[in-house]
Amino acid sequence: MAAPTAYSLIATDLDGTLLRGDDTLSDRSLAALARVADAGARHLVVTGRPAPRVRPLLDDLGCEGLAVCGQGAQVYDAGANRLLWSVTLDRELAETALEKIEAEVGQVYAAVDQDGVDGLTLIEPGYLMPHPTLPALRVERRVDLWCAPISKVLLRHPHLSDDELAATARSVVGSLATVTMSGPGTVELQPCGVTKATGLALAAEHLGLSPERTIAFGDMPNDIPLFDWAAHGVAMANAHPELKAVADEITLSNEDDGIAVVLERLFPDARGR
Repeated sequence: MAAPTAYSLIATDLDGTLLRGDDTLSDRSLAALARVADAGARHLVVTGRPAPRVRPLLDDLGCEGLAVCGQGAQVYDAGANRLLWSVTLDRELAETALEKIEAEVGQVYAAVDQDGVDGLTLIEPGYLMPHPTLPALRVERRVDLWCAPISKVLLRHPHLSDDELAATARSVVGSLATVTMSGPGTVELQPCGVTKATGLALAAEHLGLSPERTIAFGDMPNDIPLFDWAAHGVAMANAHPELKAVADEITLSNEDDGIAVVLERLFPDARGR
């Protein structure tokens, strides 16, 4: 059955967007996504979380298809539990980037997401996980972060705001890495040129879908490339001002089922399911 709207691909961020603050999905959001699937449109999660940290949420969604993870560094096949595509951040470049940032702002605290479907999140002393529900393994020294291939580095500063840290990182890192800000306390370094948009483009091509028929939902500056790629970008009410400035539409917050509100308008029969 053909989708009854102009959109055949619905791309959603997770944290601050589809998920509520307690990392759960509302019944209303699940019902709206189920109606979208029944209508023939595809829903793809496009998240900064690495594949191992997304798998339980995909199970809750009943998703056995693709998901874009790790800020676009991974295209994950949930049904087969394998990565169709992944790119890693060179660990020597990551170390150099960290040195350049610390030369400007003093000590930062770092963590890494390892590559692979069973990759770990490693955190150095002093780093606090922005999502305490996500599992992480503390290491004794920074050098231990580089023990295996990584998809990205996560940074926190004891005093600077996320905006200040991200701006400084961008000014000194150059082509060593792409700098993103994906949530409170989450400034990240990922492979140069890799964004949510590059990952979604790969997944969409695999599925035979196009940006012209894509609607995207997000809440943070790391979703800006996603909005640039999609035909229509919807920011949550709780979104960062930078994302709201480029959004085509602003919906309610993630706590108020903002995604469901839009999908119920586009797929009217979703209401009440």
